[in-house]
Amino acid sequence: MTDLQRTTKTNYDALIIGGGIIGCASAASLAQAGLRVGIIEPSTIGGGTTAAGMGHLVVMDDNPAELALSRYSLELWRQLVHRHPNEAAKHEYSECGTIWVAADEEEVEAARAKLQVLQAHDVRCELLSASQLAEREPQLRAGLAGGLLVHQDALVYPPKSAQLLLNIALEHGAERIKASVVDIMNQAVKLADGNEIQANHIVVANGLASTKLIDDLPLRYKKGHLLITDRYPKFIRHQLVELGYIKSAHASDGDSVAFNLQPRPTGQVFIGSSRQFDVTHKEIDHAILGKMLAQACTYVPALAQLKGIRAWTGFRAATPDGLPYIGPHPSRQHVWMATGHEGLGITTSLATAQILCDQICRQPSKIAVEAYWPSRDLNPH
Repeated sequence: MTDLQRTTKTNYDALIIGGGIIGCASAASLAQAGLRVGIIEPSTIGGGTTAAGMGHLVVMDDNPAELALSRYSLELWRQLVHRHPNEAAKHEYSECGTIWVAADEEEVEAARAKLQVLQAHDVRCELLSASQLAEREPQLRAGLAGGLLVHQDALVYPPKSAQLLLNIALEHGAERIKASVVDIMNQAVKLADGNEIQANHIVVANGLASTKLIDDLPLRYKKGHLLITDRYPKFIRHQLVELGYIKSAHASDGDSVAFNLQPRPTGQVFIGSSRQFDVTHKEIDHAILGKMLAQACTYVPALAQLKGIRAWTGFRAATPDGLPYIGPHPSRQHVWMATGHEGLGITTSLATAQILCDQICRQPSKIAVEAYWPSRDLNPH
């Protein structure tokens, strides 16, 4: 479990750039497959976008590729946290389920359509009537029309999960390299101190920072705000999301907010979410934060009485079509992409890692992978 400033190895089977949850998951998968792995991260493991996220593990079904990836990844998460008796507690894993809240009859129809899609893919879920919704979550305002409960959606504490995944990689012989990559060459990377490290495969998994290394990567910033409260145990029991969230999450421009509430195992309440395109500064936009909190209070009025203790921002890496890049770069031999996961990086980290491992090891994947290939957007010439 060495933390290296410099590596003594002249060659790795795979070098992973980025120590967020995608990079750490990829390191774990490749190391467990028997490859000699190095993971390069100059700062705190899981300290960037990973640390800024809510940690919601959610099946999303806006298109077949997103559904396949998120469903597969949640299967892998369940396998991971149940592999040892105390594993779930280490990740602060909680299978709280998600309730997609329907405000009116039109959204009930949307919930019904969502139910049919998810059930067709063996995802456990059920429609809730207005009275059933009120019984399960009494803090929701009166007059809501119902909802859809997805039973096995869950949550983790992302920075902790990233470190635990890195620990798995280290236990299987991987090495942590504390350095910054400034250039990717033919089967090698150049570090800021001038050193070079060779590798048969180079995995770019450092989110928005990957645009500094891959100049044709069409990623956009999607800034988000989050707020966490003091401890109010059992204030809510499920992750609560408005059905209108889907339109907000996949808008291609403009600022937007949506109701998204999460019960942390600590008893705290996590409040989201917001989206601002192409905003690159970390400062809190109090107007957006205010709109986000106001939207949350329209669904859960008692939120206004809770004490918020911290608010922060983070940046999602958004691709043009909303799907991540997982697979070989079309014009850079031996370079693999694992970036562009937007708001689903925590959810889809394990599936991303397994798909990458399958491709690098030339093994078939459990799901079709072509929809995630970078060649759909990147210049092959």
